[in-house]
Amino acid sequence: MSSQPTEGTPPRVPAVHRRVRFGLSSKLLMLTVAFVTMAEVAIFVPTVANFRISWLSDRLAAARIAALVLDAAPEEMIPMDLTRQLLQSVGAKVVVVKREETRRLLAMSDMPPPIDRHVDMRDTSFWQAVVEAFDTLTAGNGRTLRVVGDAPRGGEFLEIVIPETPLRTAMLRFSATVLGISLVLSLMAGALVYFSLHWLFVRPMRRLTERMAAFRDAPEDASRIIVPSGRSDEIGIAEEALADLQTELVQTLAQKTHLAALGLAVSKINHDLRNLLASAQLISDRLVALPDPAVQRFAPKLMAALDRAINYCQQTLSYGRAQEPLPDRREVDVAALLNEVRQTLGLHPEADIGWVAEVDRQLTADADPDQLFRVLLNLVRNAVQALEARTPNEPQRDLIRVSGRRVGSIVEIEVSDTGPGIPEARRDRLFAAFQGSARRGGTGLGLPIADELVRAHGGELRLLDVTSGTTFLIAIPDRPVEARQRAQRARA
Repeated sequence: MSSQPTEGTPPRVPAVHRRVRFGLSSKLLMLTVAFVTMAEVAIFVPTVANFRISWLSDRLAAARIAALVLDAAPEEMIPMDLTRQLLQSVGAKVVVVKREETRRLLAMSDMPPPIDRHVDMRDTSFWQAVVEAFDTLTAGNGRTLRVVGDAPRGGEFLEIVIPETPLRTAMLRFSATVLGISLVLSLMAGALVYFSLHWLFVRPMRRLTERMAAFRDAPEDASRIIVPSGRSDEIGIAEEALADLQTELVQTLAQKTHLAALGLAVSKINHDLRNLLASAQLISDRLVALPDPAVQRFAPKLMAALDRAINYCQQTLSYGRAQEPLPDRREVDVAALLNEVRQTLGLHPEADIGWVAEVDRQLTADADPDQLFRVLLNLVRNAVQALEARTPNEPQRDLIRVSGRRVGSIVEIEVSDTGPGIPEARRDRLFAAFQGSARRGGTGLGLPIADELVRAHGGELRLLDVTSGTTFLIAIPDRPVEARQRAQRARA
């Protein structure tokens, strides 16, 4: 596939060279600032509101004491100087107590200013206290408050008239102190959270990103595989999974490189090999003209073998190109095909390896004869090589058994031997190219090719679980009747 950008599409910038505008560190810093600000507001707002309520409550408490003193004295018997001192201690202009539907003015200074705000301390909700606190902070100086609270000695209520400026000055001073302390604490907590999260999460994630980007530049370089840090949390699991994935990818790329080198070598020898086989075919054509009975008996088999070899050479690179040619299916005599396989491998009656064929009478398979021949040849050759590994051979002990039967619309062919069997460690990758060979020096292509050819017929090739030896089962289903009729008409 081409990686060139299409017309009108900007070229894709590799991830390793892409500039990150807002990385995890920046986002974490922004979130930390936002959370510190929220914490600052959560601390500052109720604290200032409570300070205002406390300040006003202190003034009401002082007014209650002054009211008790003034109330206990005879009327008009308190000197004016004492009255002024009491009012100064309260910080009020007027102190009034209401009892029994009457208002009694206990003390009064000069003519009080007009009332700007009314504050009832007997029933103040939290949100109302917050709103009034910020109203005091944002308002200018010079306003006058009428504050109402509980009266002493069974009175209905107590009210005082005070200037708001001392309250606002005290609140500003207190707000600055609280804001400074809470800001320092919030910044310290935010810094601890930021650096902790950065150390625990951002740095490992950045390391993962950098290692993935570096591996992406050179996936064949095993030195760029990430080394897990040994952490036991999710990041450690991700590092181990990434290391396993990169290791498997490096191995797969190495195998692909070997496969490409093998394909290049095969393509170079393919031409010369075909020429040699063509020359051998010309010689076999001349042998057909000889009147010798033995030559006449073996020459057709030799010519068929040469034709097959030339056909194999033409399809040598098909495995590397991704798939074999589609099967040219027809009715195939299974017994005759097995006999041809036996003769090709030299398993005559006097051979050291025994041969037993148990095929249903007149059994035919709807398959490509050449491809089915290749499948059977690969399986039987593997069985012969497994049995030859324990020479000297004895036909009664070293035996290859091939059975064939029809089960409904499926033809099943079993190829089994009495050899040592396939090791358990190799069974998982038995049909993987270059990996499933159990024989020393084997290429590991025989079974993958056979499996690909069987699957092209819509069938299945699998290893059966048996107590001794090795048994492969080939299952090839028939095509629907309509498909077979169309193929027959096409060949006609």
